[in-house]
Amino acid sequence: MSKKIKGIYPVLITPMLNQEEIDWEGYKKNIEYFIDQGVEGIAINGSTGEFVSLSTDERYKAVEMAVELIDGRINLIVGTAAERTSEAIAHTKQAEAAGADAALLINSYYAGPTDEEVYEQFKAVAESVSFPVMIYNNPSTTGVNIGTETILQVAKDVKNITHIKESSGDITKVRDIIRQGREDIDVFCGAEDLSLESILIGTTGWISVSANIAPKVTMDMFDAVQNQAFDKAWDLYDQLLPLCDFLEGSGKYVQITNRAMELKGLAGGPCRLPRLPLTDDEDAKLQALMKNLGEL
Repeated sequence: MSKKIKGIYPVLITPMLNQEEIDWEGYKKNIEYFIDQGVEGIAINGSTGEFVSLSTDERYKAVEMAVELIDGRINLIVGTAAERTSEAIAHTKQAEAAGADAALLINSYYAGPTDEEVYEQFKAVAESVSFPVMIYNNPSTTGVNIGTETILQVAKDVKNITHIKESSGDITKVRDIIRQGREDIDVFCGAEDLSLESILIGTTGWISVSANIAPKVTMDMFDAVQNQAFDKAWDLYDQLLPLCDFLEGSGKYVQITNRAMELKGLAGGPCRLPRLPLTDDEDAKLQALMKNLGEL
């Protein structure tokens, strides 16, 4: 691992030439952009990267290409989610073998698993590899809000479950995992519109959609908290929060991010169907938000 898993990690899009063809050259261009921006790492094959719309071969190519291009300069976290445990194991093993630094693993997103089933899936996948696994609680996607005790127990029992991305939107849950699990698990923020609050109570990083669009602001806000420059952090959050709210509330965070990358002169393109592009009003709102952040 190039360094400790902490700080700001943009969760990258999978740029497209059209609604079917991936823009692989653009993908490499985007990765180089984030390395130049100074992020601690990137996450790929996540929800923002449309992993559910990618074939297995495409997901694996994205990993191999990113590992080769990054060449140890920053950390790479790979989303290895799958509905079936055996498939999640295969994806996670592939990420480790390719040279990624960690996996990001969400529970089954269709079966509506119980906490016991979530525990067993996380345990089985993590124990199939030796590199770090960041588990992921995102009830808005999966319909399951994993219990705090289950999160703490699986982190205690499985040594390479080292982090959690907490996206429930419940700041008390973030607080409780941090306070009760400090010996076993580090917490990453996963809620755009609670990012500063989460960092202030002790999250060690943020896997961020907003960081695709305004990486410097997100990094400066995180660093301000680490340096106890709290007034500066709140000022930066005031600038960033309208974008965070738009991403969280629109239902179109993938389309917003793809379009924002295009507006920045990077690779974006359309999403795969059934996702449709932004409306004219949504596009205008995005451009106004980016201008206010100095990104246009």
